[in-house]
Amino acid sequence: MSQIGRLSAISFAALTLLAAAEGTQACSSLLVGNKASADGSVIIARNEDYYINNWNKRLVLHAARNAEKDEVLSFKNGLKVPAPAHLLRYSGLMDWNGDTPSGDGLYEERGVNEHNVAVSASNSAEVNERAKKADPLIDSSVVEAAIPSLLLPQARSAREAVTLLAGYIDHYGAGEGNGVLIADQQEAWYMEIGSGHHYLAYRVPQDSYIMVANGLRLHDIDLDDSANVVASPGLADFVSKHGLLDKVDRRRFNFAKAFGVIGDRYNVDREWLGQHLLNPSLTQKIRQQQYPLTIKPEKAISVSDVARVLRARFDGTALASVKDADRPMGVDRTIETHIIQLRADMPAELAALTWQSFGSPAGALLLPLYEGALKDVPQPLRQGSASYDTVSAYWAFRANASLAQTQPAKYGPLLKAWQGKQEARLTTQQAAVDGMLRSLHATAPDAALAFANQWSNGMMLWGVQSARDLNATLLTDITKSTEKKYSPAELEKIKGL
Repeated sequence: MSQIGRLSAISFAALTLLAAAEGTQACSSLLVGNKASADGSVIIARNEDYYINNWNKRLVLHAARNAEKDEVLSFKNGLKVPAPAHLLRYSGLMDWNGDTPSGDGLYEERGVNEHNVAVSASNSAEVNERAKKADPLIDSSVVEAAIPSLLLPQARSAREAVTLLAGYIDHYGAGEGNGVLIADQQEAWYMEIGSGHHYLAYRVPQDSYIMVANGLRLHDIDLDDSANVVASPGLADFVSKHGLLDKVDRRRFNFAKAFGVIGDRYNVDREWLGQHLLNPSLTQKIRQQQYPLTIKPEKAISVSDVARVLRARFDGTALASVKDADRPMGVDRTIETHIIQLRADMPAELAALTWQSFGSPAGALLLPLYEGALKDVPQPLRQGSASYDTVSAYWAFRANASLAQTQPAKYGPLLKAWQGKQEARLTTQQAAVDGMLRSLHATAPDAALAFANQWSNGMMLWGVQSARDLNATLLTDITKSTEKKYSPAELEKIKGL
């Protein structure tokens, strides 16, 4: 029996429902403290979901440079910010048309700079009508499309990135409700923007994680805890003045309730699911108004665990039988997924390891990139658009997910088995590569960085080629499956013509 035939009995529900989610832009995120992760790394991770299925990304490397005299950082929405005197080297995962007149903005979405500060922006979040009226959002201000491009050229620590973003919102205002993930090798911060001028940032406890969907999440925050909290000026007084909370408690401040929309099934289903997967013995009712902000995981969280969360569906859970539970994690309109590890035990240039996939994570490989050592952008990440091509990484993986959906019961298991086999290989290899690079860097740092660059490029090329090989298998079987079945007599007659 063929490989496809052997696997066709395995269920792969992720593909059968990929297209069922609502058509709004959204994301799912996970932040993990360094004492909650399996290898001691700080982890921030996110599915970048879009409002349409087809959308490509390009990886861009920005060299460190000195700013021109009176240089201004200008963004498509009209925001203009004076450039810092020196701009740091950083990477950005830009929209395929982000730097062209046809684009809506850069939308670099995620990146790491030379000081191992990582930013992932953003989780779109709904702002409630009372908050909008009290402090309206501002069009030509700080928005998702600009946030990584503002912070990464400047921040030398995660806390500095938080402070920078806070300062920009104080000065220019904000145009959207957003959740921003910021981290370095020591700590992770989660920052929410709830109105035109109000925000709250919270440092993730080292032994815990935060699961985020598309609702504002920050609650039970001590506004006087300056070591772990950064809040907009006059936040509590503003909320009290405008009646955004029935009672304002500075020691257990509920930012999400004041500025957001809590209890929306679109969001709380994913919050519950993520916490259920990482703490399976924790009993929580489905569809609560709010779930705990931080939780200590039952076991240390690995990259594979993070991937499992970002690919998760409701099968086998209390939400499986709920008819309107139709928004799981990775969906058909997920355009990329990133899991960024910041490792304190690696040389600085090798500390940031990004596991990157394209298209829905249910049908793609997470491939490792040493962000700080990259000198060359892998060819599949340099080009592409919203139209199919045979070069870009996005279309190599996106095409397979689309083909598998033609017969999910038959091709879904093949896709899942391929993914599991290849990622197990990558995970096993990575520990050995890290160890080798750590040793090599101690005696020959330039050689170590050159190898890390080549390895990153090679892994992306290998992963894309593996996807194309699978594509050939799928297409061959799909075209063969359209053959008409003839009787032996008819077949002999046709062969004789």
